[in-house]
Amino acid sequence: MTAFSDMPGFPVGQHLMQLLDTPILTHERLSGGYYMLRIGARAIAETSLPGQFIHLRIPNIEASALRRPFSICDASNGVLAILYKTVGRGTESMARLQPGDTVNIMGPLGNTFPAPAEDAIPLLVAGGFGVAPLLFLARTLKTRGVLFIGGRSAADILLVDAFTAIGWETRVCTDDGSLGTRGFVTAALDAWHREHPGTKAELYCCGPDPLLAAVDKRAGDWNMHGWLSLDRRMGCGVGACLACVQKMRRMNAEGTEETFLARACTEGPIFKTGMIVWED
Repeated sequence: MTAFSDMPGFPVGQHLMQLLDTPILTHERLSGGYYMLRIGARAIAETSLPGQFIHLRIPNIEASALRRPFSICDASNGVLAILYKTVGRGTESMARLQPGDTVNIMGPLGNTFPAPAEDAIPLLVAGGFGVAPLLFLARTLKTRGVLFIGGRSAADILLVDAFTAIGWETRVCTDDGSLGTRGFVTAALDAWHREHPGTKAELYCCGPDPLLAAVDKRAGDWNMHGWLSLDRRMGCGVGACLACVQKMRRMNAEGTEETFLARACTEGPIFKTGMIVWED
């Protein structure tokens, strides 16, 4: 059982958080209602780490509207890349932004993915646009591994070429079979595990809760270290409002298991496998 002190830690770089008005450099429409937003934010880009996120104020909606959290997809040369999908009023308003417009962002926020052991192969498991923080991670790791990415259809499979270009093997699954192998992405992960018996690997996952829970279980069954990026609605992004709390488990000083609440925005969003209490 994992103790709270064995988590990736409290937010790396949290003390470097900044609040900036930043220009939009490019805004590219992708397939399936997805967009890639690139903003000029050198001060944040230079201190961001894989797994962290920004909190963005949506322009052109009422001032009382809450900020939206977005994983950092990439951070280089003073530019932040944000992958998002139009799913509601806020992101629909974002989709109307043009290069040259200004947005207000807060970041970098949250903690970061730990690097795998030197002798371990990193296995990245993404569901839909959960691939976003995994690209930033993939670019920074010394060891190239395998990306497993799944989605409902081909339109939900994103950034595969970017992983391939930097030397990662990719295995694609879609629910409808329109791209790659038909079925859940966990089937491809299971196949890899059968093909490589005894290989030391570490798991990194971002996506919907059912995928996170499935990877969490496999990490325990396979005796692997793993790290899960938890997506939760957030109000403040800095741990004050408690809107993003998640039930966790840990061992106390007496050696018995206890549960507690962790904030996804500060103690997370990255949590070690075996910690999250998944509700039925």
